[in-house]
Amino acid sequence: MTVAEPALSSAPVPPLAARARVIGGSPVRDILAVTARPEVVNFAGGLPAPELFDAEGIAAAYQAVLAEQPGRALQYSTTEGEPVLREALAARTRARGLPTAADDILVTTGSQQALSLLATALLEPGDTVLVEEPCYLAALQAFGFAGARIVAVPGDADGVDPRALEELVVRERPKLFYTVPTFQNPTGRTLPAARRAAVADVAARRGVWIVEDDPYGELRFEGERMPWIASFPGAADRTVLLGSFSKVMAPGLRLGWLRAPEGLRRACAVAKQAADLHTPTVNQLAAARYLADRDLDAHVARVAAAYRERRDAMLAGLPDALPEGSVWERPAGGMFLWAALPAGYDTTALLPRVVGHDVAYVPGAPFYAGTPDRSTLRLCFVTQTPREIGEGLRRLGEGLREGLREGLREGLREG
Repeated sequence: MTVAEPALSSAPVPPLAARARVIGGSPVRDILAVTARPEVVNFAGGLPAPELFDAEGIAAAYQAVLAEQPGRALQYSTTEGEPVLREALAARTRARGLPTAADDILVTTGSQQALSLLATALLEPGDTVLVEEPCYLAALQAFGFAGARIVAVPGDADGVDPRALEELVVRERPKLFYTVPTFQNPTGRTLPAARRAAVADVAARRGVWIVEDDPYGELRFEGERMPWIASFPGAADRTVLLGSFSKVMAPGLRLGWLRAPEGLRRACAVAKQAADLHTPTVNQLAAARYLADRDLDAHVARVAAAYRERRDAMLAGLPDALPEGSVWERPAGGMFLWAALPAGYDTTALLPRVVGHDVAYVPGAPFYAGTPDRSTLRLCFVTQTPREIGEGLRRLGEGLREGLREGLREGLREG
């Protein structure tokens, strides 16, 4: 006779860290997962146009690197980054008016990693971070994971208000102020030079770090290039400048960098050692070879010309797509256009109806650290051709009208 063994009791595993339970995923990534069908005209993602990638030039750079120095390309590298790439990045930065040496640069796995490294190096749980209102979503995630208290700085169509910034610095005693001053994500706004100087002055007088994120600055359609905040008097020892190849070369390379004062840069390098040891060697060497063999500036000029045509197509179609009384901003470059429906409309509640018409946008609410304006939305105008943009806006108009007819107005909003 066989006696059954008693069932073993199973104790629960320890819970996730509090930050993992509290900080949600990216709403943009969630929308992209839902709208991945090829028939959807997707204005939601910040995706560069793949047909404009210099695939031939990038492939040639990889082939040359792997043919000429395969052992180095496939080997571990230094945490700070390949010297040849760091020097090339420093040279490009110097050419744009900011004195920079190769040793001032830390190569990162996309500029998003730079935000995570800075959060690790600078922030203790409970520290205060000031951000623009609205703000780049993934920055809110990075600072939230670090346990920061995030406070929004008021602004207007020209960007952050330096006087409001100073008042909040005095009152809140933040560790840092995070800004995307050129063609901002999500609004497309550009901070004027006078305000940049004022922001630098606040940081110098009041003692706060500035994290200046510049992934879109080279995608200018019109007007003169704005100087980096890092170049203004008083900002040199307290400004971190972030850059990326994602929007000007290809996002799949996952190559970004930060330029920072020595002590902070070294702390970020230690944090990077704990995160991934170093950014892939072959990608760094291929990017350096591309910069040596090709004219990246000429390529960016071609991309910007195409993006300008797409921006203009979106601007031309918005009056028929959005409800009467809507307003929107005209970006001078970058990838995004910010719009607001009349007061009382909720773009989060309207989105499912719009997706039903095979088109998508990002509701504005998740971009706010404070009380959101639920009438807002972000549209990316670079991924589709002008003809596809026209069709997408036609669908957007139909979806919004259907949603509004069904009463998705204030009082029935979701979230």
